[in-house]
Amino acid sequence: MGDPLRLYGLNALVLNAGSGIGEASARTLIRHGATVLAVDTNNSGVERHFAAVKGITGMTANLVDADQMPALVQEAVDQMGGIDILVNEFPLSFTAPMDASAEKLERLLQSRAALTLSSCRAALPHLKKSPAGRIINMGFLRSSFAADANDAFDRAEQDLANLTRALAVEIGEFGITANYVQPGGVMTPDSRDIFRKDKSLRDHCIKASAARRLGEPVDIAKVVLFLASDDAVFVSGTGIAVDGGRTGG
Repeated sequence: MGDPLRLYGLNALVLNAGSGIGEASARTLIRHGATVLAVDTNNSGVERHFAAVKGITGMTANLVDADQMPALVQEAVDQMGGIDILVNEFPLSFTAPMDASAEKLERLLQSRAALTLSSCRAALPHLKKSPAGRIINMGFLRSSFAADANDAFDRAEQDLANLTRALAVEIGEFGITANYVQPGGVMTPDSRDIFRKDKSLRDHCIKASAARRLGEPVDIAKVVLFLASDDAVFVSGTGIAVDGGRTGG
């Protein structure tokens, strides 16, 4: 992993990239040679945010309507000439941490699955043309769930694992990999707002990590880089938890 330009010549589409993990991922990928289209919602300021960053183009789009994903992917292809790396993250978090309500969780997971599958299906014809096709799906932050909702958090990760494994089986013959990253407690702009209102949840996330700290977006971005690179060419259908080690709390 020592080559600073190991993604040279590759095009990356990074969703929900205006801040937090998405922003860190976009910046990390360009530092290693990729060209990045960073997409976020209309009120994110993503275009202005990346206006002076060489290698990244900011673009706004609807990221909560699965029917809009094909048009978004086509726009990315039109701008970059192709897609080699697709990083899926969607703005589905709540303004307050979600409890263990089964009905609410199922709606959330159905929305994420529909968005993920739509973006992947639209990108697949272009990823097939790539010498290094990569799909990287991002899990929900631990701060999206209440302190007593560990089962819901685990259920959300398992759902993403099942979806990603199925994708990996479907696309493996084309030399494309599909993996997911599961963050733990990470200090992003969204989680900072949640932790400000609920310091006990912040403390719970810290205690639940063997590292006894919250992660930073760059901690996640470094794993995205690994999965996007040739270092992970034979890694597919799996997930990497980036949480400092779970204590079981």
